[in-house]
Amino acid sequence: MSDDLAGLLDARRELERRLDRLSGVAEARVRGYVETRESLARVDEFLAAAPAASSRLEVLTGELFGEVIDEIEVNLTHAVREILAQDREVRACREVKGNRLSIHFEMVNQGQSEDVMTGQGGSVCNILSVGLRLIALSQLDVGRHRPFLVLDEQDCWLRPDLVPRFAKLIRKIADRLGFQVLYISHHPVDHFMGEAAKVFALRPSRETGVAVEVLLDRTENREGLEV
Repeated sequence: MSDDLAGLLDARRELERRLDRLSGVAEARVRGYVETRESLARVDEFLAAAPAASSRLEVLTGELFGEVIDEIEVNLTHAVREILAQDREVRACREVKGNRLSIHFEMVNQGQSEDVMTGQGGSVCNILSVGLRLIALSQLDVGRHRPFLVLDEQDCWLRPDLVPRFAKLIRKIADRLGFQVLYISHHPVDHFMGEAAKVFALRPSRETGVAVEVLLDRTENREGLEV
């Protein structure tokens, strides 16, 4: 065999090896292309179904929380009517934003919507704030959280004659839920004497800065509102 023929055979074998490598690369590229197309098809299918899924999610969320929200509306409406002695209704407006249920409250007075932050000079805000806190705390695990609530001047916008009704309602709810409530107020203490389990008065003191005086103590009989 001549040197020229041997060289040609070597070149042929090298070309065959290169062809095998390139064939392997081509097959891998084809498999990758097919897998990418299949993945893209699944993504397109998911995106096509997303609007319907989102719409269904809104319906399911509304159904899931509907009864709970309805009960909250009823309880808050009762509280507002009992304290203000007015025919008003609390309405919870619900919508799903970013796959999350969003709720904002409004007051309805004779068919007209009112801002809860300014209604009745802020009294409505006082009432709803306390009501929502009590509702939220009632859902906590009693094994991990103490049933205790501090209300710091939550009656700040209430007329003085409405404060006893406010204190009575808080006491009734706290008793029913088994909550201890510390109620801080600048209103006269006689507004709370009929409902509180214990009443403290804080007075300036030259010796200690602040003197604490116990004006009423019914804690031997029951737990409840402390003012």
